[in-house]
Amino acid sequence: MDADKKQSVETSSLSDGYDVENLHPDHPDDYLRENERWATEHDLNTMLRVGDRLPYAAIFVVLTEFCERFTYYGITGPFQNYIQNGYKVPGARPGAIAGGQHMATGLGNFFQFWCYLTPILGAVIADQWLGKFKTILIFCIIYIIGDLILTLTSIPGSIRHGGALPGLIIAMITIGLGTGGIKSNVSPMVAEQYGRYRPFVRKLKNGKEVLVDRELTVQSIFNWFYWAVNVGGLSAIATTELESHVDFWAAYLLPTLMFVICVVVFYFGRSKYVINKPSGSIAIKAYRIMALGFRNYRKARAENRQILDEDGKKIGWMEYAKPSLSVDGGSVDWDDRFVDELRTSLRACKIFLCYPVFWLCYGQMSNNMVSQSGQMNTGSVPNDIMQNIDPLCIIILVPIFDKLIYPGFRRCGLELRPVTRITCGFLVAALAMAYAAIIQHVIYTTGPYYDAAGGDGFNNISAGIQVPGYILIAIAEIFASITGLEYAYKRAPEKMKSIVMSMFLLTNAGGSILAFCFNSISANPHLVENFAIVSGLMGAFTILFVVCFRHYDKREGQEAETQMLKESK
Repeated sequence: MDADKKQSVETSSLSDGYDVENLHPDHPDDYLRENERWATEHDLNTMLRVGDRLPYAAIFVVLTEFCERFTYYGITGPFQNYIQNGYKVPGARPGAIAGGQHMATGLGNFFQFWCYLTPILGAVIADQWLGKFKTILIFCIIYIIGDLILTLTSIPGSIRHGGALPGLIIAMITIGLGTGGIKSNVSPMVAEQYGRYRPFVRKLKNGKEVLVDRELTVQSIFNWFYWAVNVGGLSAIATTELESHVDFWAAYLLPTLMFVICVVVFYFGRSKYVINKPSGSIAIKAYRIMALGFRNYRKARAENRQILDEDGKKIGWMEYAKPSLSVDGGSVDWDDRFVDELRTSLRACKIFLCYPVFWLCYGQMSNNMVSQSGQMNTGSVPNDIMQNIDPLCIIILVPIFDKLIYPGFRRCGLELRPVTRITCGFLVAALAMAYAAIIQHVIYTTGPYYDAAGGDGFNNISAGIQVPGYILIAIAEIFASITGLEYAYKRAPEKMKSIVMSMFLLTNAGGSILAFCFNSISANPHLVENFAIVSGLMGAFTILFVVCFRHYDKREGQEAETQMLKESK
């Protein structure tokens, strides 16, 4: 327990008559401050629930993620033009490699796939050996190396001598590796900075008492975390302008310098962080539990001696790995609780199965929708600046959802639980792609270039008609992406936060694999079919998601109530 928390516990114990030894059984450093008391069962049933304030340590981690996303979106913003178009071609869009739209979209999908595959490595390293803080710090250095490679190979001399493409590929691999070590650990780490677990009542300045709910606090933390991500995402506005008016080396130098600031901020905040030690070979232990459970289950079924639970139902196959059952008589290095935690993690991961199609929709924003805007009149601004409408909308909408929309539903007695929010996000994503298909049809039926626009010139239609599509994508992200991060953190056991988070991030890599399947129609004159099929696929998976997981909200609501009642006693 750190000094501030210890002092808070001692103060609250003296003023409220609370015995320190009766603190949270799993988190004995839980504490009370002035004008706070532990919640009773009556409080849980009658009081308005609110989220707590964001801890200072979390702000440092959020600033780190802001800088990292500033760098990521700053370098990826110009990618489509950098790869697709030729260098210094008179009257054409900015470019460097002249690879065409197929290569640009393919490499963009590869980079996204790689960036969301590597978090598994980052999670294993953090959970088993180094812990989150050291893992993030080391992978930040790898990230900077990739940034430098990209910047140096985008100078005019390198581009003219053919160094841009190999430099880009090496930079993509290096940056993607760095991203993986950061992404899987930074979001669990930001939530870990909030160290209060037991529900408590706080008296406000106006004398009113409110119930501070950890679940709502974590939801709010991820809302603001995602808000910071998208503030960082606005860097693409600056880098696409630099790409257009200076050159690509300047566009990539800016985010590289920003990332150096990221590492400095993160390092100097180390004394304020709640840093959990690595817990050992979790992934290997999980594999052994599943293997033993399945082996013992098959043996018990073959010998017709399956075990029943208290309700007379057959227990699940993983239960057979519990030491208390001693099915095979051997000794193991885990307890019953760890088996239950692993089962909870696997159940949480099931809900991620429909996410690859959502990320397929999201990925259209950074490749095919950029090319779509290149087929329209963008005035004096670069075509790839249009994608920044999405983070702008998120910056505006996240506070509205966090402070008005979600609390408004709670005041009406309607709690928008995870499955409901994710379903809304999937549905809105399908509508966004349907809208993009309509826009593409309008482009193809408008002259003077019709379905050949983009290379030699644009059609007489304003790119402003893309704006509603980006707004829909932003709303879909708030419902589905933020909720996915929150769900991955809340449903994962303490020892497996990074692993479960990496499994959620892996679904983004799955979206990139799906995008490769669409590569043959990711160019004129097939973009209407591309957007329409993606929209239909998302709509179908939304229905599938509801059918498979509609009962999760009710079950988890009951579990949350039971847990809060348990902790209030």
